[in-house]
Amino acid sequence: MPALAASDHATGDGSDPDNERLLPDVYPADPVLSSGEWLREPYDPFFDVDWSVALRGSYTKSNSGERFDILLVPAASLEHIGTRSAINLDASAEIVRAGDGAVDIGALRLGLQSGYDLDSVTRITANGNLALTRATPGAPGLSSTVAIPHQTTSGGFDVGVTRQFGKFNIGLTGAAQRNIYGPTTLTSGVVTDNSEQNYWALDGGLRVGFQATPIFEVFGQGGLGRDIFDHPSTALGVHPNATDTTLEGGVTGRWNDILEVTASAGVGLRRFDAAGLGDVVTQLYDAQVTFTPDPTWRMTAGFATTVAPPGPDAGGTTRVDYAANAEVAYTVNSWLALRALADWYSARYISSPNTETGYGFGAGADYKVNAHTSVSAEYGYDHSESTTNGVQDAHRVTVGLTVSR
Repeated sequence: MPALAASDHATGDGSDPDNERLLPDVYPADPVLSSGEWLREPYDPFFDVDWSVALRGSYTKSNSGERFDILLVPAASLEHIGTRSAINLDASAEIVRAGDGAVDIGALRLGLQSGYDLDSVTRITANGNLALTRATPGAPGLSSTVAIPHQTTSGGFDVGVTRQFGKFNIGLTGAAQRNIYGPTTLTSGVVTDNSEQNYWALDGGLRVGFQATPIFEVFGQGGLGRDIFDHPSTALGVHPNATDTTLEGGVTGRWNDILEVTASAGVGLRRFDAAGLGDVVTQLYDAQVTFTPDPTWRMTAGFATTVAPPGPDAGGTTRVDYAANAEVAYTVNSWLALRALADWYSARYISSPNTETGYGFGAGADYKVNAHTSVSAEYGYDHSESTTNGVQDAHRVTVGLTVSR
Protein backbone atom coordinates (compact mmCIF):
# COMPACT_ATOMS: atom_id res chain seq x y z
CA MET A 1 0.00 0.00 0.00
CA PRO A 2 2.76 2.60 0.72
CA ALA A 3 4.19 1.82 -2.66
CA LEU A 4 0.84 2.49 -4.27
CA ALA A 5 0.65 5.83 -2.47
CA ALA A 6 3.81 7.04 -4.17
CA SER A 7 3.46 9.37 -7.18
CA ASP A 8 3.40 7.64 -10.53
CA HIS A 9 4.11 10.93 -12.35
CA ALA A 10 7.78 11.25 -11.45
CA THR A 11 8.79 10.81 -15.09
CA GLY A 12 7.30 14.19 -15.84
CA ASP A 13 4.31 13.73 -18.09
CA GLY A 14 3.07 17.25 -17.37
CA SER A 15 0.34 16.37 -14.84
CA ASP A 16 2.18 17.64 -11.74
CA PRO A 17 2.53 21.39 -11.06
CA ASP A 18 6.28 21.05 -10.49
CA ASN A 19 6.88 19.39 -13.83
CA GLU A 20 9.69 21.14 -15.68
CA ARG A 21 7.50 21.76 -18.69
CA LEU A 22 5.13 23.88 -16.52
CA LEU A 23 7.67 25.91 -14.55
CA PRO A 24 8.22 29.52 -15.73
CA ASP A 25 11.48 30.36 -17.53
CA VAL A 26 12.51 26.70 -17.60
CA TYR A 27 12.79 24.97 -20.99
CA PRO A 28 13.04 21.18 -20.95
CA ALA A 29 16.40 19.72 -21.90
CA ASP A 30 14.81 17.45 -24.49
CA PRO A 31 11.71 19.10 -25.98
CA VAL A 32 9.21 16.86 -27.69
CA LEU A 33 9.91 18.31 -31.14
CA SER A 34 13.71 18.13 -30.98
CA SER A 35 13.47 15.05 -33.21
CA GLY A 36 10.88 14.11 -35.80
CA GLU A 37 11.51 10.38 -35.58
CA TRP A 38 8.34 9.79 -33.60
CA LEU A 39 6.33 11.48 -36.36
CA ARG A 40 7.23 8.80 -38.90
CA GLU A 41 4.70 6.20 -39.92
CA PRO A 42 4.97 2.95 -37.96
CA TYR A 43 5.44 1.01 -41.20
CA ASP A 44 7.60 1.23 -44.32
CA PRO A 45 5.86 2.90 -47.29
CA PHE A 46 5.42 0.89 -50.48
CA PHE A 47 7.35 3.51 -52.48
CA ASP A 48 10.49 5.44 -51.58
CA VAL A 49 9.91 9.03 -52.71
CA ASP A 50 12.66 11.26 -54.07
CA TRP A 51 12.44 14.70 -55.70
CA SER A 52 14.59 17.62 -56.74
CA VAL A 53 14.21 21.11 -58.21
CA ALA A 54 17.02 22.75 -60.19
CA LEU A 55 17.30 26.39 -61.25
CA ARG A 56 19.86 27.03 -63.98
CA GLY A 57 21.09 29.93 -66.03
CA SER A 58 22.54 29.20 -69.47
CA TYR A 59 24.47 31.56 -71.76
CA THR A 60 24.95 30.46 -75.38
CA LYS A 61 27.00 32.09 -78.13
CA SER A 62 26.59 30.59 -81.61
CA ASN A 63 26.54 31.52 -85.29
CA SER A 64 22.97 32.74 -84.92
CA GLY A 65 23.87 35.12 -82.07
CA GLU A 66 23.84 35.21 -78.29
CA ARG A 67 21.06 34.19 -75.91
CA PHE A 68 20.53 33.77 -72.19
CA ASP A 69 18.01 31.23 -70.88
CA ILE A 70 16.72 30.49 -67.40
CA LEU A 71 15.69 26.88 -66.84
CA LEU A 72 13.55 25.39 -64.08
CA VAL A 73 13.95 21.60 -63.92
CA PRO A 74 11.74 19.76 -61.40
CA ALA A 75 12.04 15.96 -61.09
CA ALA A 76 10.46 13.26 -58.94
CA SER A 77 10.71 9.50 -58.65
CA LEU A 78 8.99 6.64 -56.87
CA GLU A 79 10.90 3.40 -56.27
CA HIS A 80 9.90 0.06 -54.79
CA ILE A 81 12.30 -2.82 -54.27
CA GLY A 82 10.64 -6.03 -53.15
CA THR A 83 11.71 -9.61 -52.67
CA ARG A 84 10.93 -10.49 -56.28
CA SER A 85 9.78 -7.22 -57.84
CA ALA A 86 11.24 -3.83 -58.62
CA ILE A 87 9.29 -0.76 -59.78
CA ASN A 88 10.60 2.68 -60.63
CA LEU A 89 8.50 5.63 -61.81
CA ASP A 90 10.24 8.90 -62.69
CA ALA A 91 9.02 12.21 -64.08
CA SER A 92 10.81 15.42 -65.03
CA ALA A 93 10.16 18.70 -66.80
CA GLU A 94 12.27 21.46 -68.33
CA ILE A 95 10.70 24.92 -68.34
CA VAL A 96 12.68 27.49 -70.34
CA ARG A 97 12.42 31.26 -70.09
CA ALA A 98 14.29 32.92 -72.95
CA GLY A 99 15.98 36.31 -72.82
CA ASP A 100 12.99 37.97 -74.52
CA GLY A 101 10.70 36.79 -71.72
CA ALA A 102 9.01 33.99 -73.65
CA VAL A 103 8.33 30.86 -71.59
CA ASP A 104 8.28 27.44 -73.23
CA ILE A 105 8.25 23.81 -72.20
CA GLY A 106 11.54 22.35 -73.39
CA ALA A 107 10.82 18.82 -72.26
CA LEU A 108 8.34 16.69 -70.33
CA ARG A 109 9.32 13.11 -69.57
CA LEU A 110 7.63 10.23 -67.80
CA GLY A 111 9.18 6.78 -67.44
CA LEU A 112 8.24 3.46 -65.86
CA GLN A 113 10.59 0.50 -65.32
CA SER A 114 9.46 -2.71 -63.67
CA GLY A 115 10.70 -6.25 -63.25
CA TYR A 116 9.53 -9.43 -61.58
CA ASP A 117 11.39 -12.69 -60.89
CA LEU A 118 9.18 -15.67 -61.59
CA ASP A 119 11.89 -17.91 -60.17
CA SER A 120 15.66 -17.96 -59.74
CA VAL A 121 16.29 -18.23 -63.51
CA THR A 122 13.33 -16.39 -65.08
CA ARG A 123 12.66 -12.64 -65.07
CA ILE A 124 9.91 -10.55 -66.68
CA THR A 125 10.32 -6.83 -67.43
CA ALA A 126 7.85 -4.16 -68.54
CA ASN A 127 8.71 -0.53 -69.29
CA GLY A 128 6.85 2.52 -70.51
CA ASN A 129 7.83 5.99 -71.67
CA LEU A 130 6.23 9.29 -72.64
CA ALA A 131 8.12 12.39 -73.75
CA LEU A 132 7.41 15.84 -75.21
CA THR A 133 10.54 17.66 -76.42
CA ARG A 134 11.34 20.80 -78.39
CA ALA A 135 14.82 21.93 -79.47
CA THR A 136 16.12 25.36 -78.50
CA PRO A 137 16.25 27.85 -81.41
CA GLY A 138 19.83 28.42 -82.54
CA ALA A 139 21.06 25.03 -81.32
CA PRO A 140 23.76 23.35 -83.47
CA GLY A 141 22.23 21.20 -86.18
CA LEU A 142 19.10 23.35 -86.32
CA SER A 143 18.67 25.65 -89.30
CA SER A 144 19.07 29.36 -88.63
CA THR A 145 15.84 29.91 -90.61
CA VAL A 146 13.79 28.09 -87.93
CA ALA A 147 12.03 30.44 -85.50
CA ILE A 148 10.03 27.83 -83.58
CA PRO A 149 11.29 24.22 -83.86
CA HIS A 150 8.81 21.38 -84.12
CA GLN A 151 7.64 19.60 -80.99
CA THR A 152 8.24 15.86 -80.84
CA THR A 153 5.80 13.67 -78.90
CA SER A 154 6.77 10.05 -78.38
CA GLY A 155 5.41 7.30 -76.19
CA GLY A 156 5.43 3.55 -76.02
CA PHE A 157 6.05 0.44 -74.01
CA ASP A 158 8.12 -2.73 -74.16
CA VAL A 159 7.98 -6.12 -72.46
CA GLY A 160 10.58 -8.83 -72.17
CA VAL A 161 11.33 -12.17 -70.61
CA THR A 162 14.73 -13.77 -69.97
CA ARG A 163 15.50 -17.30 -68.82
CA GLN A 164 18.71 -19.11 -68.06
CA PHE A 165 19.32 -22.70 -69.14
CA GLY A 166 22.61 -23.72 -67.58
CA LYS A 167 25.30 -21.77 -69.43
CA PHE A 168 22.76 -20.52 -71.98
CA ASN A 169 20.45 -17.54 -71.52
CA ILE A 170 17.60 -16.55 -73.82
CA GLY A 171 15.80 -13.21 -73.99
CA LEU A 172 12.66 -12.29 -75.92
CA THR A 173 11.44 -8.69 -76.27
CA GLY A 174 8.58 -6.81 -77.90
CA ALA A 175 7.96 -3.06 -78.19
CA ALA A 176 5.57 -0.49 -79.65
CA GLN A 177 6.38 3.21 -80.06
CA ARG A 178 4.39 6.17 -81.37
CA ASN A 179 6.12 9.30 -82.80
CA ILE A 180 4.27 12.53 -83.59
CA TYR A 181 5.90 15.70 -85.01
CA GLY A 182 4.36 19.15 -84.70
CA PRO A 183 4.68 22.00 -87.23
CA THR A 184 7.86 24.04 -87.76
CA THR A 185 7.66 27.85 -87.92
CA LEU A 186 10.29 29.61 -90.03
CA THR A 187 11.67 33.11 -89.47
CA SER A 188 9.78 34.17 -92.61
CA GLY A 189 6.50 33.25 -90.93
CA VAL A 190 5.91 30.15 -93.07
CA VAL A 191 4.58 27.14 -91.11
CA THR A 192 5.67 23.70 -92.31
CA ASP A 193 3.40 20.76 -91.56
CA ASN A 194 5.31 17.64 -90.45
CA SER A 195 2.36 15.30 -89.93
CA GLU A 196 3.43 13.08 -92.83
CA GLN A 197 6.38 11.97 -90.66
CA ASN A 198 4.12 10.59 -87.89
CA TYR A 199 4.46 6.84 -87.58
CA TRP A 200 4.18 3.71 -85.44
CA ALA A 201 7.25 1.57 -84.75
CA LEU A 202 6.69 -2.09 -83.81
CA ASP A 203 9.73 -4.17 -82.89
CA GLY A 204 10.58 -7.64 -81.63
CA GLY A 205 13.89 -9.26 -80.77
CA LEU A 206 15.52 -12.53 -79.73
CA ARG A 207 18.89 -12.82 -77.96
CA VAL A 208 20.77 -16.04 -77.17
CA GLY A 209 23.90 -15.94 -75.04
CA PHE A 210 26.40 -18.61 -73.99
CA GLN A 211 28.69 -18.20 -70.96
CA ALA A 212 31.83 -19.64 -72.54
CA THR A 213 34.01 -18.83 -69.49
CA PRO A 214 33.38 -17.12 -66.15
CA ILE A 215 34.49 -13.90 -67.87
CA PHE A 216 33.35 -14.11 -71.51
CA GLU A 217 29.84 -14.49 -72.90
CA VAL A 218 29.24 -15.05 -76.62
CA PHE A 219 25.86 -13.96 -77.95
CA GLY A 220 23.81 -13.62 -81.09
CA GLN A 221 20.69 -11.52 -81.56
CA GLY A 222 18.13 -10.85 -84.24
CA GLY A 223 15.41 -8.25 -84.63
CA LEU A 224 12.30 -7.68 -86.70
CA GLY A 225 10.65 -4.28 -86.90
CA ARG A 226 7.88 -2.52 -88.73
CA ASP A 227 7.43 1.25 -89.38
CA ILE A 228 3.90 2.31 -90.35
CA PHE A 229 3.28 5.94 -91.41
CA ASP A 230 -0.01 7.83 -91.09
CA HIS A 231 0.18 9.63 -94.42
CA PRO A 232 1.98 9.22 -97.75
CA SER A 233 5.12 11.28 -98.28
CA THR A 234 4.62 14.40 -100.40
CA ALA A 235 8.09 14.06 -101.95
CA LEU A 236 7.88 10.30 -102.57
CA GLY A 237 4.18 10.07 -103.43
CA VAL A 238 3.73 6.83 -101.43
CA HIS A 239 3.65 5.64 -97.83
CA PRO A 240 7.28 4.98 -96.80
CA ASN A 241 6.25 1.96 -94.73
CA ALA A 242 9.16 -0.41 -94.20
CA THR A 243 10.21 -3.66 -92.54
CA ASP A 244 13.56 -3.83 -90.71
CA THR A 245 15.52 -7.05 -90.20
CA THR A 246 18.76 -7.19 -88.20
CA LEU A 247 21.21 -9.95 -87.33
CA GLU A 248 24.21 -9.41 -85.01
CA GLY A 249 26.81 -11.38 -83.11
CA GLY A 250 29.18 -10.31 -80.36
CA VAL A 251 30.98 -10.98 -77.12
CA THR A 252 30.80 -9.54 -73.60
CA GLY A 253 33.64 -9.61 -71.06
CA ARG A 254 33.20 -8.88 -67.35
CA TRP A 255 36.15 -8.59 -64.98
CA ASN A 256 34.60 -8.38 -61.49
CA ASP A 257 33.12 -4.90 -61.03
CA ILE A 258 36.12 -3.16 -62.58
CA LEU A 259 35.77 -3.57 -66.35
CA GLU A 260 32.94 -4.58 -68.67
CA VAL A 261 33.28 -4.59 -72.46
CA THR A 262 30.65 -5.48 -75.07
CA ALA A 263 31.25 -5.49 -78.83
CA SER A 264 29.04 -6.71 -81.68
CA ALA A 265 28.72 -6.44 -85.45
CA GLY A 266 26.07 -7.42 -87.93
CA VAL A 267 23.95 -6.40 -90.86
CA GLY A 268 20.59 -4.68 -91.21
CA LEU A 269 18.09 -4.76 -94.08
CA ARG A 270 15.38 -2.10 -94.46
CA ARG A 271 12.85 -3.07 -97.13
CA PHE A 272 10.09 -0.70 -98.18
CA ASP A 273 6.61 -1.79 -99.20
CA ALA A 274 6.85 0.43 -102.30
CA ALA A 275 9.15 -1.37 -104.71
CA GLY A 276 10.39 1.89 -106.24
CA LEU A 277 12.09 2.96 -102.99
CA GLY A 278 14.57 0.09 -103.05
CA ASP A 279 16.25 -1.66 -100.14
CA VAL A 280 18.74 -0.27 -97.62
CA VAL A 281 21.54 -2.59 -96.46
CA THR A 282 23.65 -1.31 -93.55
CA GLN A 283 26.60 -2.63 -91.60
CA LEU A 284 25.79 -2.50 -87.89
CA TYR A 285 28.40 -1.90 -85.19
CA ASP A 286 27.92 -1.55 -81.46
CA ALA A 287 30.41 -1.31 -78.58
CA GLN A 288 30.20 -0.33 -74.90
CA VAL A 289 33.02 -0.02 -72.34
CA THR A 290 32.68 0.67 -68.61
CA PHE A 291 35.80 1.00 -66.47
CA THR A 292 35.63 1.59 -62.70
CA PRO A 293 39.12 1.13 -61.20
CA ASP A 294 37.95 2.33 -57.76
CA PRO A 295 34.86 4.00 -56.24
CA THR A 296 36.09 7.49 -57.17
CA TRP A 297 36.54 6.92 -60.92
CA ARG A 298 34.02 5.90 -63.58
CA MET A 299 34.82 5.89 -67.31
CA THR A 300 32.42 4.94 -70.10
CA ALA A 301 32.62 4.92 -73.89
CA GLY A 302 30.32 3.71 -76.64
CA PHE A 303 29.77 3.43 -80.38
CA ALA A 304 26.43 2.64 -82.01
CA THR A 305 24.68 2.44 -85.39
CA THR A 306 21.10 3.69 -85.80
CA VAL A 307 18.84 3.11 -88.81
CA ALA A 308 15.55 5.03 -88.64
CA PRO A 309 13.15 7.27 -90.60
CA PRO A 310 14.72 10.65 -91.47
CA GLY A 311 12.33 12.81 -89.43
CA PRO A 312 11.25 16.40 -90.22
CA ASP A 313 13.37 18.85 -92.22
CA ALA A 314 15.72 16.12 -93.47
CA GLY A 315 14.61 14.47 -96.74
CA GLY A 316 15.33 11.03 -98.12
CA THR A 317 13.84 7.73 -97.01
CA THR A 318 16.19 6.62 -94.21
CA ARG A 319 18.73 8.14 -91.83
CA VAL A 320 21.82 6.01 -91.13
CA ASP A 321 23.67 7.37 -88.11
CA TYR A 322 27.00 6.39 -86.56
CA ALA A 323 27.65 7.94 -83.13
CA ALA A 324 30.38 7.69 -80.49
CA ASN A 325 30.55 9.08 -76.96
CA ALA A 326 32.86 9.04 -73.95
CA GLU A 327 32.49 10.26 -70.36
CA VAL A 328 34.77 10.45 -67.32
CA ALA A 329 33.52 11.12 -63.79
CA TYR A 330 35.75 11.65 -60.75
CA THR A 331 34.58 12.04 -57.16
CA VAL A 332 37.18 14.20 -55.41
CA ASN A 333 35.54 13.88 -51.99
CA SER A 334 32.08 13.76 -50.43
CA TRP A 335 31.48 17.39 -51.48
CA LEU A 336 33.02 17.75 -54.94
CA ALA A 337 32.58 15.75 -58.16
CA LEU A 338 34.09 16.47 -61.58
CA ARG A 339 33.04 15.23 -65.02
CA ALA A 340 34.04 15.52 -68.68
CA LEU A 341 32.46 14.20 -71.86
CA ALA A 342 32.84 14.15 -75.63
CA ASP A 343 30.73 12.91 -78.55
CA TRP A 344 30.85 12.56 -82.33
CA TYR A 345 28.33 11.57 -85.01
CA SER A 346 28.03 11.18 -88.76
CA ALA A 347 24.74 10.73 -90.62
CA ARG A 348 23.75 10.13 -94.23
CA TYR A 349 20.30 10.12 -95.79
CA ILE A 350 19.33 7.43 -98.27
CA SER A 351 17.85 8.76 -101.55
CA SER A 352 19.06 12.25 -100.63
CA PRO A 353 22.40 14.06 -101.06
CA ASN A 354 22.13 15.45 -97.52
CA THR A 355 24.83 14.56 -95.00
CA GLU A 356 25.49 15.71 -91.47
CA THR A 357 28.45 15.45 -89.11
CA GLY A 358 29.21 16.92 -85.73
CA TYR A 359 31.14 16.68 -82.51
CA GLY A 360 31.20 18.24 -79.08
CA PHE A 361 32.90 18.21 -75.73
CA GLY A 362 32.39 19.66 -72.28
CA ALA A 363 33.35 19.65 -68.61
CA GLY A 364 31.54 20.32 -65.36
CA ALA A 365 31.65 20.23 -61.58
CA ASP A 366 29.13 19.61 -58.80
CA TYR A 367 29.62 20.89 -55.26
CA LYS A 368 27.40 19.78 -52.35
CA VAL A 369 26.62 22.62 -49.98
CA ASN A 370 24.81 20.21 -47.66
CA ALA A 371 22.81 17.00 -47.82
CA HIS A 372 19.97 18.69 -49.72
CA THR A 373 21.63 21.47 -51.73
CA SER A 374 24.24 21.46 -54.48
CA VAL A 375 25.60 23.92 -57.02
CA SER A 376 26.92 23.05 -60.47
CA ALA A 377 28.82 24.69 -63.30
CA GLU A 378 29.60 23.37 -66.78
CA TYR A 379 30.91 24.39 -70.17
CA GLY A 380 30.03 22.78 -73.49
CA TYR A 381 31.06 23.22 -77.12
CA ASP A 382 29.12 21.85 -80.11
CA HIS A 383 30.06 21.83 -83.78
CA SER A 384 27.93 20.61 -86.67
CA GLU A 385 28.24 20.68 -90.44
CA SER A 386 25.49 19.72 -92.89
CA THR A 387 24.70 20.20 -96.55
CA THR A 388 21.52 22.13 -95.66
CA ASN A 389 22.67 24.34 -92.76
CA GLY A 390 26.39 24.69 -93.36
CA VAL A 391 28.82 25.02 -90.45
CA GLN A 392 27.46 25.84 -87.00
CA ASP A 393 29.31 26.33 -83.70
CA ALA A 394 28.03 27.01 -80.21
CA HIS A 395 29.65 27.70 -76.84
CA ARG A 396 27.47 27.22 -73.78
CA VAL A 397 28.09 28.05 -70.09
CA THR A 398 25.57 26.88 -67.48
CA VAL A 399 25.45 27.40 -63.72
CA GLY A 400 22.74 26.12 -61.42
CA LEU A 401 21.43 25.35 -57.96
CA THR A 402 19.67 22.10 -57.09
CA VAL A 403 17.56 21.41 -54.00
CA SER A 404 16.70 17.76 -53.41
CA ARG A 405 15.07 15.59 -50.84
